[in-house]
Amino acid sequence: MELGDLRSLIDAAGASDHTLAAVVSDIGAEAVASVLLKEMAERADGSEPADSRPVTVRFELTFGASTVSRRLQIGVGAGEPYPGSDPDAQVTVFQDLLDLARGVYGPNAMRRNSTRRIVWDDQTPISKWSEVPRTAPAMHRLLSGTAPETVDLAGLMLRLGSDKWGLHYYTEHYQTYLRHLRDSPVVLVEIGIGGFDVPNVGGGSLRAWSRYLHRAVVCGVDIENKTTVPGQRIRTFRGDQADPDFLRSVVRETGSPDVVVDDGSHRSSDVTATFRALFPMLRSGGVYIVEDLQTSYWPRFGGSSSDLSSDRTSMGFLKGLVDGLNHEEISRSSGRGAADTDTQISGLHFHHNLAVVMKGRNEEGSLPEWHPARAK
Repeated sequence: MELGDLRSLIDAAGASDHTLAAVVSDIGAEAVASVLLKEMAERADGSEPADSRPVTVRFELTFGASTVSRRLQIGVGAGEPYPGSDPDAQVTVFQDLLDLARGVYGPNAMRRNSTRRIVWDDQTPISKWSEVPRTAPAMHRLLSGTAPETVDLAGLMLRLGSDKWGLHYYTEHYQTYLRHLRDSPVVLVEIGIGGFDVPNVGGGSLRAWSRYLHRAVVCGVDIENKTTVPGQRIRTFRGDQADPDFLRSVVRETGSPDVVVDDGSHRSSDVTATFRALFPMLRSGGVYIVEDLQTSYWPRFGGSSSDLSSDRTSMGFLKGLVDGLNHEEISRSSGRGAADTDTQISGLHFHHNLAVVMKGRNEEGSLPEWHPARAK
């Protein structure tokens, strides 16, 4: 599905029934059904099934007066939905298509799945001591991707191959600063996909972001070719993070980002060039995060342990933004020139090797001239 259609579907899953029905009609009920089932299969691939034998599930999805029939085989990895009914399916799921769309892409308050009905056609127990159908664990994994859940981001990153917990301990900070976006249809852009120059290695954090932010379009940028990263809400772009024209072309395709994560080259010159290019395009209320700031003190990355205030280093550059928070308090005679970011940064947070820049209006004003504290 085209990125524009996918974003329209995600947005509509949080809107009225009339709006969602219109979007489904425009895209096509069969195409929407396939996208939803593929998304469910991708979300179900994170844990081992209790029974490794594949399970065939038949979905009968109603949309108005019509019914879309799809089959999906699960059990090992993500399956690919295909059209038609299957008399040999072990499980059949009946559900309204709009209800399923809200379960997959809607905000948590709307993920009710109230029209779902499950028929267990294969009632073979897991073992002779169990009354649970062998298909139940796989079905639970599949359907859990349509319900609100509490996600352990550290465990998710580890399971999908990211170093954001272990070598670093960033995940607790991400959970703090991204909490307000978890239920929104956002665009996240991450600089650096991982795996160095090996095409089929990397992408663990992109996959984790797509699971943690269930309504997000997740975009990765890398100097190497990383087109093999799986996920229908994941897009990858190849180019130089320090090239503003390239970054603008990415945003033209993805839309303005709500979150930017710079986990790229970690060279100070690249970090500052990327910030100057992408921060103006970040949405108000968005979050810009720079990782691995230890390299700001390492000369081979363009850093310095002696000139700690140099704006040529990534930490020196970021520290230079702090005064901008209080730009309305600085005397005009100070000689400090106004920066474009002065009125656009609402908060700055620093943690070990991690900086978080909050975008928002910063024009609160200073104390009035008559206030006693301003008396000369």
